[in-house]
Amino acid sequence: MFLAAGCASSDDGGEAAGGVPVVSKGKLTTCTHLPYPPFQFEQSGKVVGFDVALVDLVAKNLDVEQKILDTPFENFKTGAFLNSGECDLAAAGMTITDERKKNVDFSVPYFDATQALLATKKSGVTSLADVKSKKKKLGAQAETTGESYATGQGFDPVAFESSDAVINGLRTGQVDAVIIDYPVVQGWLKDKKNAAEFALGQNIETGEQYGFSVKKGNTKLLAAINKAIKDARADGTYKKLYEQWIGPLPQAQS
Repeated sequence: MFLAAGCASSDDGGEAAGGVPVVSKGKLTTCTHLPYPPFQFEQSGKVVGFDVALVDLVAKNLDVEQKILDTPFENFKTGAFLNSGECDLAAAGMTITDERKKNVDFSVPYFDATQALLATKKSGVTSLADVKSKKKKLGAQAETTGESYATGQGFDPVAFESSDAVINGLRTGQVDAVIIDYPVVQGWLKDKKNAAEFALGQNIETGEQYGFSVKKGNTKLLAAINKAIKDARADGTYKKLYEQWIGPLPQAQS
């Protein structure tokens, strides 16, 4: 696995094991958006994380190597990089929604997600109700379900381009609280400096599930992705990777 800039590949396309088409010979090219720990982020010069590890399983089954392109998140809703032939699949901690299904085909769900509220300790905010009553500023990552949820609750959140920008917005006082995926908050709070400055507020059950996406009609690759996810759940690999990158696996997901 290696990282490349978000640009079209100059390699000729080809086929992986089982006749699965790939845009770059010998590679399974994944579009993602960095950083989004614990799903994908850079560590010691490599892109790692839960999503990366699962897609590596797909690549191994196809006898190719995963190649990662860092691309803007907003393009995942339209499937632009899949349709242009830059990537084979998108893996970006992405919630399966009916709107997104219009443009891409999703794998079986691989992660049950919830949203969480993170606030500065000095704000005294522990819930969205507090944000409203105390007239505090709320932030979210642009084009995400967190932003959509906040908007649906009557807020006009400050939109940040990346998860790094979200927490920097908290740190610099641009916002008092943010709504973002709970595992991301978990990762942030493992840092002692963050834990000293910020407090976890309410956990918001939204019924979201993550999926990997492919170009509409790419049935062979979709089948390969689904098989890798199902096999990983069956043989214990999923549990091992979940605990490595995220934490204890909830019983309902085992």
